[in-house]
Amino acid sequence: MLEEVRARARTYFADAAPAHDWHHVQRVEANAETLVARLDEPVDETVVGLAVLLHDIGRAREDRGEIDDHATWGAREAGRILRNVGASESTIDRVAHCIRAHRFSTGAEPETLEAEVVSDADNLDALGAVGIARTFAHGARYGSPIYDSAVPPAEDDSSAGRTRYNHFHKKILALPERMYTDEARAMADERAAFVREYLERFDREVRGER
Repeated sequence: MLEEVRARARTYFADAAPAHDWHHVQRVEANAETLVARLDEPVDETVVGLAVLLHDIGRAREDRGEIDDHATWGAREAGRILRNVGASESTIDRVAHCIRAHRFSTGAEPETLEAEVVSDADNLDALGAVGIARTFAHGARYGSPIYDSAVPPAEDDSSAGRTRYNHFHKKILALPERMYTDEARAMADERAAFVREYLERFDREVRGER
């Protein structure tokens, strides 16, 4: 079932933006596998695997303005896909919950360990070296400035940051606090430290010091 769903899920990413393309799904899958291997509690790996493959199938549609919330739409579409491959209603319900709860901005809270793992694995991909690359790739696609000295983070009243630099301070560096599992929190702290180190050098270069 997993490989059949993988093949179907991939078709939804044909025109996806770089920050949320199929490579993102593959990295989230690797993060999830690492977390599952380190957990002391039992976790349904099938539910986690299916949810990871399907969690962003609606992202490209949202980016095109066709839907409002890719997590809500994706949960419904995932149900259709999973029914077509013969998944049980219990599995469908649990996967759908993982997809609805993975999105940072909706405030939906995971109610199962599987949903926590999927959320953590997804958020980990927004941190570290990959997270830096994704932040700038996303900004380039939508015309967000890299940096603006006239809009420091402390004076930026937007939720996600008016520049990519501010986005790191407003959202990315807050991600470790949103991790649900101890294993993900440890990984997130290390990746966030790398982001802070990068921003410190960024600040020095902006000042012409390096």
